[in-house]
Parts: sequence; C-alpha cells; structure tokens
Amino acid sequence: MTDLYALPIPETAVFNKACGGPCTEGCVTLTRIGEDAWALGDSKNPAMSPLRFTGEELNAAGIDPARFTVSA
Repeated sequence: MTDLYALPIPETAVFNKACGGPCTEGCVTLTRIGEDAWALGDSKNPAMSPLRFTGEELNAAGIDPARFTVSA
C-alpha cells in the first residue's frame, strides 16, 4: 500500500470545489495526486494541509470525484 502522505501535492495541482448547497458553509476541494490517491481540502481553510484518501476510502465516505469535475 502506498503511503498517501509521502506523495507530493504539485504546486500546479488544481483543487476543484464541491458544496452541499450554496457555498455559504464549508466546501471541500479535491484533486488527484496519484493513480489511486486523492487530496481533500477545506475551501474555508486553504492553509490547512489536505487529507489524503484512496479511491476506495472516498467511495466508502460517499464522496464521488465526478461531483468535483475530477475524473476518477
């Protein structure tokens, strides 16, 4: 298994945003960082280090990368 936190997040990474409704509350951002590796950030706190997940973990949490306009 890959150590997700050992994978770098490129400076050029584009984090796409998805909100549960109007973006007046916190929204999450998502970018692919590897073949089966994702970084999930907080749009209201972009300085916070993103959490990292595998595709299976995102699926288990009910997070669909397609909602972020990110191809799976």
